Amino acid sequence: MKTFPKLKTLLILTLVLVTTWSCNNDDDPVTMPQPQTITDIASATPELSSLVAALTKANLATTLSEPGSYTVFAPTNDAFTTFLNANGFASLDDVPVDVLTQVLLNHVIVGQFNSIIISTGYMKTLATQSGTDLNLSMFIDTSDGVTLNGVSHVTTSDIYATNGVIHIVDAVIGLPTVVDHALANPNFSSLVAALSTADGNLVSVLSGAGPFTVLAPDNDAFTAFLNGTALADVPTDALANILLNHVLGGVVTSTNLVDAGSGYTNTLATGPNMNNLSLYYNTSSGVMFNGVSTVTAADIVASNGIIHAIDTVIDIPTVVTFAVADPNFSTLVSALTTLTPATDFASILSRNMDGNGDGINPPFTVFAPTNDAFAALASVPDEPVLTQVLLHHVVGGANVTSSDLTPNGNTVAPTLQGQNLTITLPGTNGNIADVTDGAGNSDIGIIAVDVQAGNGVIHVINKVALPSI
Repeated sequence: MKTFPKLKTLLILTLVLVTTWSCNNDDDPVTMPQPQTITDIASATPELSSLVAALTKANLATTLSEPGSYTVFAPTNDAFTTFLNANGFASLDDVPVDVLTQVLLNHVIVGQFNSIIISTGYMKTLATQSGTDLNLSMFIDTSDGVTLNGVSHVTTSDIYATNGVIHIVDAVIGLPTVVDHALANPNFSSLVAALSTADGNLVSVLSGAGPFTVLAPDNDAFTAFLNGTALADVPTDALANILLNHVLGGVVTSTNLVDAGSGYTNTLATGPNMNNLSLYYNTSSGVMFNGVSTVTAADIVASNGIIHAIDTVIDIPTVVTFAVADPNFSTLVSALTTLTPATDFASILSRNMDGNGDGINPPFTVFAPTNDAFAALASVPDEPVLTQVLLHHVVGGANVTSSDLTPNGNTVAPTLQGQNLTITLPGTNGNIADVTDGAGNSDIGIIAVDVQAGNGVIHVINKVALPSI
């Protein structure tokens, strides 16, 4: 067979080559590189010596030497120098350890995210909000390179370690406030402009200790709200109150809202007698505020609060706003609209100005029957009688809150219908207060109070009040 000599020759050549390689390998051994952790790489990089010193002081160098998966945005020495100077520190030794720890953790994300994976949006860092277990958010903008929280840029990317990846950045990323997050995200540029324009130095206020929950309208929301007018055309005092109608005291996460279901809370905006305005939230399908604005991005965590992005500006509510927004008042809304077409109750109860020709002027105090209250009626009256019944639930020209009621006694409230309601404190049978209507019925209970609108206040009642007709 002719193939065997060829095979024999091939085997001999292969043996010679292997022997030669083995000899060369013995004579000139190859040193394999040792695996390096994030801390190892940082320690071996001269421009990251300040970072290593900071990690050591904060006892984080060991953490980033251990097995895991981290993405570290590593500030250069120049970045640390700028950070120290900007914050009045002579050296790293002057930075409180707890502060330094949180600042450093604000540069660390769990998981390995290289430059291919990173995209525009929010990620959670390992830093936490003071007093809570909420991780701070980081806004990453990849529209022009990679910018972090609007202040720090990636200069060198994708330095791989055994326990993650390093991206070198040109600025230390401080702990962001709600204002910092608004400034960083170009979708909030209209909000930032409004905050800067409005009365009350709101940028400074929302940069303070807080904590705040900010419902942040995006640019499209402001465009729709302005409807072709310029921001400069909005009176600055009115603008301030509208903006404060998007701010709650305290930190309210999306989980808090969903767990609460639906209900009312207060904003920092004010209405009649400087009472804080109410805000109705409904979580039956997503999270909606006052029936008009929906959360599009939740839980953007800042050092002094939390932001939820929303798709509509939440204007100052009227008593009609709350009646329409709250499904518990759907029958009342029908009674005020489709069942009484001859009287434009919706327009009347949306008034914000005095001097109306019919003498019906805000603010209004509305005793609002629930759906169950209407369902308990033997029948719905025809329009002329129903109109009088509805007017019997409204006090004009007065914003009567629960604190205005006579304690341990009676408060007489003249209604637009002409007859009085009498409110008695304390209530009975679990009611906050009892109400006696014009017909003498005294089994009406106030079950919720002080839903504050910009043009009046609502108290919820469990039975329909009837005038004497």
